[in-house]
Amino acid sequence: MPVSRSSFSPLSRSARRSRLLRSASAATAALALLAGCSSATASQAAPAGTAAPSASPSTSDAASPMTVDNCGVEVTVDGPPQRIVAIKSSAIEMLLALGVGDRIVGTGFPDGPLPTDLAADAPDLHQLSDKVPSAEVVLQTRPDLVYAGWESNLTAQGAGDRTTLAGLGVATYVSPSACKESAYQPHPLTFDGVFGEITQMGRLLGVPQAAADLVAEQRAELASITPDSRGLTALWYSSGDDVPYVGAGIGAPQMIMDAVGLTNIAAGVQDTWTSFSWEQVAKDDPDVIVLVDASWNTATSKMAKLAANPATARLSAVQHHRYLVVPFPGTEAGVRNVPVAMDLAKQLADL
Repeated sequence: MPVSRSSFSPLSRSARRSRLLRSASAATAALALLAGCSSATASQAAPAGTAAPSASPSTSDAASPMTVDNCGVEVTVDGPPQRIVAIKSSAIEMLLALGVGDRIVGTGFPDGPLPTDLAADAPDLHQLSDKVPSAEVVLQTRPDLVYAGWESNLTAQGAGDRTTLAGLGVATYVSPSACKESAYQPHPLTFDGVFGEITQMGRLLGVPQAAADLVAEQRAELASITPDSRGLTALWYSSGDDVPYVGAGIGAPQMIMDAVGLTNIAAGVQDTWTSFSWEQVAKDDPDVIVLVDASWNTATSKMAKLAANPATARLSAVQHHRYLVVPFPGTEAGVRNVPVAMDLAKQLADL
């Protein structure tokens, strides 16, 4: 069953804030006062109308109100959002790749440095927090959209729950690949699904042509990859010492491994990521190990741990140093997946 929907009221933002202030607690009322500043920058409402998420992008769509079903929550924007808070690297990089970096008023929870091509054109981004920013901090930026990489970013303990933010006139959007409700979770994630998010964000932001161009470019790059034909098996190792946390069978790691011709030893687990066991890894003895490189848990440190751990030191991939490395931001669905797949294919060919 779909999760409960939180619909945006057709009332004006000031009316929604007034109604919320009458019924909210003192803490929520304080947040409403912060959000009130955003109304001066909000787009004026256009005639009522909606556009289905699956419709083809067009310039006319960008000029009208738009409603999308996002992880079971109805999200409506009156026009292209102009003040955006982006949480997680996948959201930040999506906005930069679509050429709307100047609309970012705050970022949170970055997973690593920007890729060179995006960093070169990125404005000076205002980082609100190295983790999920609080609702108070988010609302101080006067956003009209909060774009999150994970559903868990949008809670009362995080950047604000979606219902409350909607009542304050702030739209929210979660990367569709991160939807956890079974009716919305991609099963499995595909590159078409990633391209669908790019297209939908292009429409929401009023830049459908930029999205179409980016999708066309990435489709061509994806088509240029020649999958490895050796039938190699692989472990996608993200974190964990006693219990490894690995890429499972329906998320971005599986999608990328399929693209480059690797057989995932954890493909049978129907989840995006999963806790695995070193005993099973030793039994499967993968030909290669894909290491996720993060500033807080580097690929180099993982190599040292694998070599020192009696449970993994005898693995053929460890003994022969058959490692592939991917940056953490490229392990979640977004504009970096195709470049990561191209790089992994090259690394694999060089083994």
